[in-house]
Amino acid sequence: MGARHHLADTVDTVEEAAAAVVGLHASDPATVYLSARARVGGFTTSDLERALYDGRSLVRLWGMRQTLFVTTRRLAAIMHAASPEAFGAAERRRFERLLTEQDKAPDARAWIDHVESKVIEELTVHGEATANDLRKVIPELGETLTFGEGKSWGGTVGVSTRILFMLAAQGRIVRGRPLGSWVSSQYQWALTSRWLGAPLADIEPAAARAELVRCWLRQFGPGTMTDIKWWTGWTVRDTRAALALLDVVEVDLDGSPGWLLADDLDPVEPVSDWVALLPGLDSTVMGWKERDWYFGEHTPALFDRNGNAGPTVWWNGRVVGGWAQRENGEVAFRLLSDIPGETKGAIETEAQRLREWLGPVRLIPRFRTPLERELTG
Repeated sequence: MGARHHLADTVDTVEEAAAAVVGLHASDPATVYLSARARVGGFTTSDLERALYDGRSLVRLWGMRQTLFVTTRRLAAIMHAASPEAFGAAERRRFERLLTEQDKAPDARAWIDHVESKVIEELTVHGEATANDLRKVIPELGETLTFGEGKSWGGTVGVSTRILFMLAAQGRIVRGRPLGSWVSSQYQWALTSRWLGAPLADIEPAAARAELVRCWLRQFGPGTMTDIKWWTGWTVRDTRAALALLDVVEVDLDGSPGWLLADDLDPVEPVSDWVALLPGLDSTVMGWKERDWYFGEHTPALFDRNGNAGPTVWWNGRVVGGWAQRENGEVAFRLLSDIPGETKGAIETEAQRLREWLGPVRLIPRFRTPLERELTG
């Protein structure tokens, strides 16, 4: 983990960092930057911004498990072909049903097609626009729908949210620059073909799924069928079919069967001891479904009720605690495992380095966990 995820030794570019974990988790905007900082030597926020918004060698898009990732152009095309079109189709069926049930449109399919075409037309003319910009010129986007009425999980959803999600799942639009700072979550949208200079590469879905699993096994393997199925968000059938296209071997993981690429059986070269303060939802933290081997008994303190990981403290491939930033800028941590004194000193040093790197920025994770809340008071 330390070697392949570049936590023990850093790399020179954000593209290398993204590829090392297949994609940097991006549901919380700050995660992308903090994850890159943990892996890129001398990292500054402008390094990532240049790759995302100037050179556009990295792309922010929906990937596995309907989750936002920042990844390379090559991996973006693979992710898109492997998953989002399928969950986009399922989302469209649900959206059509809501429109019909709530009498918003006599022909839900035609209504969605019409609104989508208006969004594409607007972005074709103006280049980039926020959801709020689009709502001002496309009245249908300002409507809301109710779901789960009378249920504890019920609520409302804006039409603009669903339409933009479906267009992104189709690969027709992508998120561009955010409004505000690097921790902002309000983005401008652009046509994929214009933003990248060309559409995402067209890859056959079965081949894309096999390549995505190959990439995961290279960086995260060995792993169980449960790990791969959860990480991809696929059905058991699709997961098994992808594995069947690869040259893999079954290995023993403490009595449970796991999978590893057949050309990856040699031991990894040893690395120096390492510590890391990783952000909530970091791709290493969220890399496996079965986490006891690196989380131990610390899951209740470091995850929220929906399975989202908070900020974590790592030592040599194990989670040994959690951290948080306080209002005064201090990066506080709490150890949950016994560790050598010199390791605690290294963690204290890293916490101070992170505080200095953040400067005046104050972070509140989008998904808050019990320990993070305790540390911030």
